[in-house]
Amino acid sequence: MSAAKILFADDDGALREVVRNQLVENGYLVDEADDGEKTVEMLRGGSYDLLLLDINMPGKSGIDVLKFIKEEGVNCRVIMLTGRVGFSIATESIKLGAAEYITKPFTLEYLLSSIERVLPKE
Repeated sequence: MSAAKILFADDDGALREVVRNQLVENGYLVDEADDGEKTVEMLRGGSYDLLLLDINMPGKSGIDVLKFIKEEGVNCRVIMLTGRVGFSIATESIKLGAAEYITKPFTLEYLLSSIERVLPKE
């Protein structure tokens, strides 16, 4: 079984570092993006099993990135991450194809269990 490849898109560098280290320790391959434009570029240029996507980022928002994924038919599961608690944002994310919606702050254990739920079983 090959390791799942995850793209983690968040403008918070400290959070990216903590989460990346935890994901790598758990056997995942991890790439990072710090804004929406770079996220779209990386999705165009690579293949990912999962995208951990912050809603509030410079350039393109997470919602813009989700719309790109849907319009372009990118085959990638998405877990949305946000500090904003709002039913309308969560609903829009799910309608656009996000598999799950997690509000910050979250525990690494919760994030890992969400990733295991969302990734397809081999």
